[in-house]
Amino acid sequence: MSEKTIEKTAPADGAVSDKATAAEEKAAARQASLLRDGWEILRKRPMFYISAFVIVILLALAIAPGLFTSRSPFSDGFCQLQNSLNPPSSGHMFGYDVQGCDIYTRSVFGTRNSIIVGVVTTLATTALGGVLGIIAGLRGGWLDAVLSRVTEVFSALPLIVGALLIMSIVGGGDAWSVSLIMAALGWPQVYRIMRGEVIANKHNDYVMAARALGADTTRIAFRHILPNTLAPVIVVSTMNLGVYISAEAALSYLGIGIQHPNISWGLMISDATDRFLTSPHALLFPAAVLSITVLAFIMLGDVVRDAFDPKMR
Repeated sequence: MSEKTIEKTAPADGAVSDKATAAEEKAAARQASLLRDGWEILRKRPMFYISAFVIVILLALAIAPGLFTSRSPFSDGFCQLQNSLNPPSSGHMFGYDVQGCDIYTRSVFGTRNSIIVGVVTTLATTALGGVLGIIAGLRGGWLDAVLSRVTEVFSALPLIVGALLIMSIVGGGDAWSVSLIMAALGWPQVYRIMRGEVIANKHNDYVMAARALGADTTRIAFRHILPNTLAPVIVVSTMNLGVYISAEAALSYLGIGIQHPNISWGLMISDATDRFLTSPHALLFPAAVLSITVLAFIMLGDVVRDAFDPKMR
């Protein structure tokens, strides 16, 4: 090869490098603009502050329940049958349940299991669905076809029904086992979103330029594509967190989710159902706490969607 040929090649490589750099800067600027604009929208939404405040209180209840009650539902003598179904009073604002246990204290300690289920299931489904979605979207071909068919199989089974089927075989027990079972069934939604976003972004200029410079698939996926596909996944995951909490309560209510002696709002509601007409407080208070929790996460997801989803603007 002559020196003249080499000289002709060098500017071409430099041009590709400059193009890649410019494309990366443009993509980074667009991502920064999206985050900045999203935050500006969130700051103007009262619903964001209300939901965030409720969620902070719930996290505090889950992490340090002792800050909100001086009693423990696991201590000896906590439940006294002579107090069974006593109504709310000055010293016991939620009253007592069928077993004579203080409903307020049990509601406070039940927050931890609900938050664990919501957070762990959301993180697991986001990680599993996100990774598989990136792989399927980038690789395509037979691998994409296989993963898509597997996703359709899991999607055909509703979350509650699938969890009931699996837990009836392997059993429930605690928040961690319930979280893992629901995560194994809940990842297809995140997979579909991530796969679609990857397919839409993998032919952009900054990706093609990075590939031309020899960037491997892993770098392209996590350095170039992932930052530009996270917004819709974060929105869906935030809204799903409340859905998973309500799903856990439904499973526990049916007697196949979290089991005694663990505490769950669903279990508390189940125990109080038969006495609702004579002692409505035993059902209303845990149901109200559950409703507020689910509503707070769904409200947060709703405002996050409005802020970070470009299609909503």
